Amino acid sequence: MDKAQKFELMNKVVRELEDLQNSQTALITKISQIEVDNMNGLNDSKLEKNLSDMHSKIAENVDSINEIFSYFESKRDAFGEKNSADIAAAEAAAALK
Repeated sequence: MDKAQKFELMNKVVRELEDLQNSQTALITKISQIEVDNMNGLNDSKLEKNLSDMHSKIAENVDSINEIFSYFESKRDAFGEKNSADIAAAEAAAALK
């Protein structure tokens, strides 16, 4: 795998991690809404306990994903800066084909 291909794969992973962040955030939003609905009239104890547990677990996942995202985004950026000339040359060669 040449440096341009590796950089593109790194970009893909960054996009997927960002999508994962967004998905987890959407889950927290949905769970929070159900928790509010439960507090506003249902008062179901099983919903309250399970939703609270789910919320906590997903919040931990979000923290982990944020750490991984920051780490890998920095790694990708450093790779891109270090190999910018090789990446540009490979992209130019590919455009000529």
